[in-house]
Amino acid sequence: MALFSLSEDTAVGTQIYCLNGTDPEGQEVRYGLSFDPGSKEYFRVNSKTGNITLAEKLDREKQDSIDVLVSITDGQSKVVERVTVFVMDANDEKPEFQNLPAIIEVLETTESGGSIYKVEAVDKDTGSGGSVNYFLQNAQSSLFAMDRNSGVLRIKSGETLDYEKTKTHFVTVVAKDGGGNFNGKEQFMSSSATLTINVIDAQDTPPAFIGTPYFGYVYEISVAGSEIFTVVAKDGDVGSPNPIQYSFDSGDDGVFSINKTSGCITLLTDPMYLKREIFNIKVMASEVSPEGRLLDSGATILVIRVVDLNNNPPTFYGENGTQNMFQLTMYEHPPEGEILRGLKITVNDSDQGANAKFNLKLIGPGRMLRVVPQTVLNEAQVTILVEDSAAMDFEKHHFITYKLLAVEIDTPERFSATADIVIHLLDTNDNAPKFSSEYYIARIPENSPGGSNVVSVTAIDPDSGPWGDVKYSIYGSGAELFSIQPASGIIYTQPWASLDAEVRSKYNFYVKAEDAEGKYSLAEIFVTVLDLNDHPPAFNNNFLEKTMVIGAPVKIEAVDQDAEIPNNVIEYAIMKAEPDNNIFDIDADTGEIMLKSYIKSMAIIQNITKQTDCTWSLVVQARDRGKPSFSTTAVIKIDITEAVKSRFVSYFLGLRKRPGAVFGICFTAVTFAISLTIFISTLIYWNSVKKTRVQSKGKIRKIIRRSVV
Repeated sequence: MALFSLSEDTAVGTQIYCLNGTDPEGQEVRYGLSFDPGSKEYFRVNSKTGNITLAEKLDREKQDSIDVLVSITDGQSKVVERVTVFVMDANDEKPEFQNLPAIIEVLETTESGGSIYKVEAVDKDTGSGGSVNYFLQNAQSSLFAMDRNSGVLRIKSGETLDYEKTKTHFVTVVAKDGGGNFNGKEQFMSSSATLTINVIDAQDTPPAFIGTPYFGYVYEISVAGSEIFTVVAKDGDVGSPNPIQYSFDSGDDGVFSINKTSGCITLLTDPMYLKREIFNIKVMASEVSPEGRLLDSGATILVIRVVDLNNNPPTFYGENGTQNMFQLTMYEHPPEGEILRGLKITVNDSDQGANAKFNLKLIGPGRMLRVVPQTVLNEAQVTILVEDSAAMDFEKHHFITYKLLAVEIDTPERFSATADIVIHLLDTNDNAPKFSSEYYIARIPENSPGGSNVVSVTAIDPDSGPWGDVKYSIYGSGAELFSIQPASGIIYTQPWASLDAEVRSKYNFYVKAEDAEGKYSLAEIFVTVLDLNDHPPAFNNNFLEKTMVIGAPVKIEAVDQDAEIPNNVIEYAIMKAEPDNNIFDIDADTGEIMLKSYIKSMAIIQNITKQTDCTWSLVVQARDRGKPSFSTTAVIKIDITEAVKSRFVSYFLGLRKRPGAVFGICFTAVTFAISLTIFISTLIYWNSVKKTRVQSKGKIRKIIRRSVV
């Protein structure tokens, strides 16, 4: 098992391997797993069976290999082997766009088929799941085409851009991976993004006159220098317009002049010297370059009539005759300066000269609209221009009503006329969703079951239709244990999530509210996991042996794994004492056990208990202060002794609680005595042998006894 591979979509709890080992001496073996310090423990092993299961969710994009120390032991010796587990890829990542948001500016004269932008998306998966292809939504109705491999966006062959028709295009690009296996099935994943393409105006449209046809009048009371009419022309290239210069081309007979800058036409002579009753003057409007050169030009005919009576009020006309109400339906927030071309309004005063000269004025809410011309002589095509685009907001006004007022200027009668202008606004996606709060604070008890509601967020998009529908999502480093219902905004825990205040009590992440076109806003979520009293206190050992010197306490300690007060605050109490005479007190907060204050010597204890053996067994309870409260008990064996100055004597007194040590000391002493006896006996034996040995060259003397006579 030195090398092992595992797919990242393997479910938590799956058995991934079974360790198998034996002990040559037939001892039962135990298995274990450990990890390097600071590493997440992805696996868990059954110490008896050796079955290894997955304990943590794998993510190859975060960690593609895991080092594990596998061990086997028979209780005496232990073998450890390092194993590397390689995490294999599954198709679980969507392509992510790298160069967004994208706002592209393209000159309207860009050639058909020309490249205008390159989209790039990256998929963190490997193999076919990491390859990305691109395509456009609604490609058939688009002016653009997308190279599926490179992501290059082009103007579709045979199509051109026109600033005067459409100033901005919105193109939705879809990035889709090549598919791959996920949880045993083939899965394809995709992402989409919206590109904003702004068309840049080019100088390709000549000037156009506003409010044509033009009619002007000369009255018998007019004098030389009187203003007859003012023509207005605008450069057709509204994105970057050039200044306009006005001039006469023909038909003025030298009796009229025109201001080349303002377009104001004046009378040069007294009306009595005019030789015609109707003048058809061809007026030119030419663009002027920054260098002063005349560029493209446009022309119109100004008809000037000579009149003298004031017997007709101004009158408004529509396409079908006299009309006093004009209606138009249009989208909100049109560009400032845009002409409301759907309003076909003509105003006329059938008198001549000053009798037919009147002012036009719009009366209504704010200054959203402006009328051109403001001064009319006899007759004019009325042009309504947008002046305040921001105020034309569908969310504030579904329709706008203005009064168009025409009032004669220089007549005693001051004849006038009115017409209603009603603009019905259509909604556009001009608002992003907005949360009811910039942040939300939630609290949830630990150990809540998966799928528990945490908090509900609300964002409102004032736009209508699909643009007002809000979709919610969450992201951030603390969001992995939570999920959100995309439609309702209810945040709940993942079905598999287990919240534990002792492991982590604070989470924060972001919630995103997004409309159908990708406009969004963010709010921050703060989640606090509330601690429950789910851990009882625990002693290190449920049976403890202590030696108590009279006048000095002994201390016991239990630990509660709960995270917060009062769940982890412990109180101690003595529940039972054997012998029954309870001569002890315990500090409820610290766990220190001490003799009652009146006990100063062993003699007092023996007098109370009538026993010479000063050994007690106490049952001590440790209880936490949570609700409900949990408790545990331990048996404390206490030997009571008086203070001893000699360390040697103290050591041997302490051996009463260590029978294993006593046995070791006795065994060592006996072994040493036997060894010493054998050594001395051996020395004596060899010394005796040496003294009685007969040498080979020695002489034997013979002794003869003589008889005595």
